[in-house]
Amino acid sequence: MSHRPRTGLAAVSTALLAMSRHLEVRDVLKTIVASARELLDAEYAALGVPDDHGGFAQFVVDGVSDEQWRAIGPLPRQHGILAAMLHQATPERLADVREDPRFEGWPAAHPEMSDFLGLPVRDGDDVIGALFLANKRCPRPGGGCGFTEEDEELLGILAQHAAIALTNARLYERSRELTIAEERSRLAHELHDAVSQKLFSLRLTAQAATALVDRDPARAKEELHQVTALAAEAADELRAAVVELRPAALDEDGLVATLRTQIQVLDRAHASHVTFRCDGVRALPAAQEEALLRVAQEALHNALRHSGAGLVEVTLTRRGTGALLRVTDDGRGFDPRTVRRAGRHLGLVSMRDRAGGVGGRLTVQSEPGTGTTIEMEVPGG
Repeated sequence: MSHRPRTGLAAVSTALLAMSRHLEVRDVLKTIVASARELLDAEYAALGVPDDHGGFAQFVVDGVSDEQWRAIGPLPRQHGILAAMLHQATPERLADVREDPRFEGWPAAHPEMSDFLGLPVRDGDDVIGALFLANKRCPRPGGGCGFTEEDEELLGILAQHAAIALTNARLYERSRELTIAEERSRLAHELHDAVSQKLFSLRLTAQAATALVDRDPARAKEELHQVTALAAEAADELRAAVVELRPAALDEDGLVATLRTQIQVLDRAHASHVTFRCDGVRALPAAQEEALLRVAQEALHNALRHSGAGLVEVTLTRRGTGALLRVTDDGRGFDPRTVRRAGRHLGLVSMRDRAGGVGGRLTVQSEPGTGTTIEMEVPGG
């Protein structure tokens, strides 16, 4: 066996093992793209997952910097070569994509590309994505660059396994979301039953005390003591339910992975672009992790539902032994003082309570027309 096939087989094996290590869809997509680019020694690689409206639900690139990607602009539509791969489901290997009659140009900040190799990613008869490479870096002995038939075969193998990895990741995410939803439904039912019974007893006892106040003050006093006891029991039931409602994913995956997964889901579900970045955060006490997650969820809800933001950025960074959460949006902003005077809170009261309850602090910076930044710092342990 020659040297090159062994090297190619080892590279394919490495790429497949890398894909199998991830369960979150976004991580799988990134791994597929990076593996394809490294495997075929290309300058650029990308994978697009189509939506139902002529665009892409997700589009992951490798070889383009974040600054370049932001300068390029919105995600591409399904047209030209991309449309051919998605709708005709056939491989495309071109010496120069710019000379193909289907080529429709690209934005000004887009890097120049010439030789091109693209394949559909299929799940049975369904095309679930388009994987493509551009600008092969290694020249052929006779001069010039270009993707070969062997490259196309290797990418075909990768695309087949990419379909399996992507399908498994999607099933995993759906399964976990269903499990969480079912657990929440069960707890909500139990909470309703338990607390409703306590509140019903409390109401009857309070009514009895009211009726006895004038004709039997001593008996009324006993009933009021019972009211106090029932209220304490109801409060205990609520606290126990809140503890049990701690997200299962938080215990299993930790704060960083849970936040990343939820933000990826929000990014797919909303028109706004939602990003997450984490820097050096260590494991925190359970109560602090849950408080950070709840505050992030509330801040994201406000940004996505009320601010009209096009970009929402979430960062979690190490701060001494603790951590700093920052949620920033470029939406319409608001005047916190006006919100308070109007009797609206946008969840700010509960966020401050959560921060204070774990020894942390919450700050809100916002003005009309300037977006909003919410920060929460916790001390760690």
